[in-house]
Amino acid sequence: MSAAERLLEDLAAIPSVSGQEERACRHLRDTLPSLGWEEAFLDEVGNVVATRGRGERELLLVGHVDTVPGGPPLRRDDRILWGRGTVDAKGPLCALAVGGGRARLPEKWRLTFVGVVGEERDSLGMRHRLSRHTPCGCVIGEPSGTDGVTLAYRGRLLLRLSARDGGAHRSGSSGPLTACLRAAAAVLDEVELRDDKTAPLAARTSGSVAFMEGREEGARHALVELDLRLPLGADPEEWTRNLEILATLQQVELEVLDSVAAAERPKNDPAVLAFRTAVRSVLGTAPRLLAKGGTADFNLAAAWGCPLVAYGPGDSKLDHTDQERLNLDDLETATTVVERAIPAFTASERA
Repeated sequence: MSAAERLLEDLAAIPSVSGQEERACRHLRDTLPSLGWEEAFLDEVGNVVATRGRGERELLLVGHVDTVPGGPPLRRDDRILWGRGTVDAKGPLCALAVGGGRARLPEKWRLTFVGVVGEERDSLGMRHRLSRHTPCGCVIGEPSGTDGVTLAYRGRLLLRLSARDGGAHRSGSSGPLTACLRAAAAVLDEVELRDDKTAPLAARTSGSVAFMEGREEGARHALVELDLRLPLGADPEEWTRNLEILATLQQVELEVLDSVAAAERPKNDPAVLAFRTAVRSVLGTAPRLLAKGGTADFNLAAAWGCPLVAYGPGDSKLDHTDQERLNLDDLETATTVVERAIPAFTASERA
């Protein structure tokens, strides 16, 4: 069994739902030195941080340790590993950890690996690292398939609509439950109105109800959480201002739980070019260039303004499903791509 397979099997066997990553992070920290990393530790919020080299120029490799709940039971069918997190995103995390530990590194460079916590909830780990690095390049570990290189992710607005009162007869006042449903419907109608169904996925809007509850027991209260995905070029603050008007019309309070703009890198971004070159050298074919409909720590990393790319094994259509599984041959291929992409990037004149 290869180092990448062993690490993935170990991590997939340790549940690490957002907020409960400590045991998985400690195992990862304890394993990294055997994979070529010189130093490994847990930071103030529980992220795993490991380093190689002492150069002035830093290349960051970032993957997330946490998962959403649920998923299929952990099992291995020949070369297929089933289980929560195998695709999103412990497989990509292991490719970065093992490929990064093996990669050739010039003297003027240092490599930093970060296994972040909380990506699936509020990106606690990535937000904590933003002020602690000024990297010359960043690779985000997310499933793109071994032959895919991700250039873009849509933005996100996570909103909470809420209302309450002290109680009233429904014949005279429809109350907070009805108001919240009407406000949510108005927001989702606005999202659909702005959606261009003929546009590529990264240029479209979408909205879903993520959570809802309400009760009338004398006093009445209601709450609806909406998960909106915003296209490239959309301003989350401008969207929020407009949606607050719709909520106010229904006498409902609107709270922003999470907000991040869409992000995109050009095809000739040095990090993108390095992975395109590495995929071609390993697979012998030109890579697929992807723009994802979801949101990832890629969006936050864009604030650094450095070369940026997302890469990792696995089919992202299996994310968060009860069919989540990863082909271990793909994990090996992706690990080799990472190993070759790092020297390709550091050798780039623009890196």
